Amino acid sequence: ENGHHNKRLKGDTGEEDAEDQNKKSPKRKIVLLMAYSGKGYHGMQRNMGSSQFKTIEDDLVSALVQSGCIPENHGEDMKKMSFQRCARTDKGVSAAGQIVSLKVRLIDDILEKINNHLPSHIRILGLKRVTGGFNSKNKCDARTYSYMLPTFAFAHKDHDVQEEVYRLDRETLDKVNRLLACYKGTHNFHNFTSQKGPRDPSAKRYIMEMYCGEPFVRENMEFAVIKVKGQSFMMHQIRKMIGLVIAIVKGYAGESIMERSWGEEKVDVPKAGNDGLHEPLEWTEEEEKIAVFKEQYIYPTIINTEREEKSMVNWLNTLPIHDFNSSVVGVHANHENSKSSSDLEGSDGCGGDSD
Repeated sequence: ENGHHNKRLKGDTGEEDAEDQNKKSPKRKIVLLMAYSGKGYHGMQRNMGSSQFKTIEDDLVSALVQSGCIPENHGEDMKKMSFQRCARTDKGVSAAGQIVSLKVRLIDDILEKINNHLPSHIRILGLKRVTGGFNSKNKCDARTYSYMLPTFAFAHKDHDVQEEVYRLDRETLDKVNRLLACYKGTHNFHNFTSQKGPRDPSAKRYIMEMYCGEPFVRENMEFAVIKVKGQSFMMHQIRKMIGLVIAIVKGYAGESIMERSWGEEKVDVPKAGNDGLHEPLEWTEEEEKIAVFKEQYIYPTIINTEREEKSMVNWLNTLPIHDFNSSVVGVHANHENSKSSSDLEGSDGCGGDSD
C-alpha cells in the first residue's frame, strides 16, 4: 500500500492525471469528418517506413497520439485501432469531406484536442459514434468528387482566347452539361483507366450524377466546378471523363466518341490535369464548416497553382497530339508504350479501385 501511495504522489501532476484519465476512457468506434488541403502531401494514406513521403494520415495519427485518443503503439500499427478511410486521395489532392473510421478513447473535448495538434489546413469537422463492425470504406454507398477548372478550358480550339478575359457563355455551358449527363447510368469505363480490360466486369461503373456548376470569378479568372457522384471510381476515371468532354467541346473530337468509348475497342481518352477536391459524404450540420474550409484553404490553393504553374494551359496544349480516330491496334500500342510516371502515380482520389 505504501509503495502504491508513493507512486501516486509522484504522479500527482495535471498532465499525468490527464494521461491516467485518458487510459481509463472507454475505446469506442467512431467516424471522423475531415477536411484538408493536400498541397505538399503525398496523398492521404500513410506509408509506413517511407517517412520522406509525408501524408495526411501522418499528421492525423500524430495528433491522435498527442491528444491521448490512442496509445502510441496504435499509431505505429493502425490495424490496432481498426483504422479505415472512405477513399484514398493522391498527391496534392484536397478533401472537403473525407471520412475515416477508427477506435479511440472517448476523452473530453475530443475534437478540440485533436484539432489543437493538427496544422490549420487539416481540420476535424465532425464526429459520430458507430457500431463496432462499421467500416467507412465498405459502408460507403456513394462518393462525390469535385473538379475545379478555369472555364477557358472549354474555349473552342479555333478561337484565340486570353485566359483571364474568357467568360463561359450559356450555350457552351449547356453543351458541357449535356455531354456530362451522358455519363449517367451504368457504362463500361475500361477506356477511362489503365487498369481494366474491355471484358473485365469491374470496369462497369454506375454514375448517379454529373454536372458543371455556374461559373464564378476569383482573382480576375473565371472558374467552374464539375461534380460527379457515383458508387465507386477507378484510377484516372474522373479525369478522363472530364478530359473527353473538354476534347469534344473544344472541337478535337466528335460527340460519337463517347458511345465508342463504352464499347470494346480501345479509344484514346485524354486525362485532364490535376485533381480537384474530394467530398465523399454529406453531413448536413457541418455543411457550413465545409464551405468555409473550401473558401479558406482549398480554392485559393487551386487558383494559385493554376496562375503560377498554368497547369490547365499546359494540359490543353497536349490535346492536339491525341488521335481520336486512330485504329484499335495503333492506339493500344501507343497507350502501352507511352506510360509516364504521371500515368502510374495517381488516381481520382481513390488510389486505384475504390470498391
